[in-house]
Parts: sequence; C-alpha cells; structure tokens
Amino acid sequence: MRYLLDTHSLLWWLGELPQLGPRAQAEISRPGSTVYVSAVSSAEISIKQAVGKLRAPSDLAGQLVVNGFTELPFTIAHGLAVAKLPLRHRDPFDRMLIAQAQTEGLTLVTADRQIAEYDISVLPTS
Repeated sequence: MRYLLDTHSLLWWLGELPQLGPRAQAEISRPGSTVYVSAVSSAEISIKQAVGKLRAPSDLAGQLVVNGFTELPFTIAHGLAVAKLPLRHRDPFDRMLIAQAQTEGLTLVTADRQIAEYDISVLPTS
C-alpha cells in the first residue's frame, strides 16, 4: 500500500504517541508499504513552531530518512486539484493533503473524520 501521513499522524509516529493506533502503526511499518510525507506538512509544522504553537523535531528531513519515508513535493497539479475539492473542510493544509492523496492515488492516514467525506481512501489512526 501507499500511504500519505497527515501532519498529526506524522508527529504521532515520530513521537511514538498512543494516538496513532495499532492498525495504523502496523500498516505504516508493514514491509512493502510506501509512506509519503508531504512538503505541506513540513510547512505546517514550521509555521506552527515559529509562532510557538507546536514542538516538533527540528530535523524533519533526517527523521524521514531514519523512518524510511518518502518526501512528496507539492506540485502545480496538486494546487489545481485543491480548487476542485468541495468546500467541506476549511483547513488549507488538510485540503492540500486531500488534493495530493487524490491526485497521487494515496491512502491518507488521519484522525480527521471530515476528510473521509472526500473521494479518497482513508486509514483512520484509531
């Protein structure tokens, strides 16, 4: 399977936090799974760190390598796909991740139930 971690799923994985349930953990670590982390998540983490709303690893790129994750750039095609999404979710970072998952045919790993309302595959974190 091919998975895209949303920002909180990534942070829960890196922090080994229990919010990332056993099924999601098993799928992410399963041999043969390809796990993507979006540049969008990097931007979200950086912005929230800068304003003091979040503590996260300072070496995100290094953490991706250590965990065997693949970086997913945000492309013009992804940006254009955001405009085509119904306005069910207002968070711009989540909308960008939804567009990426849809465009790339990835399963989005998330706890956000609202995301499941979109035409994408979702793996719940719980």
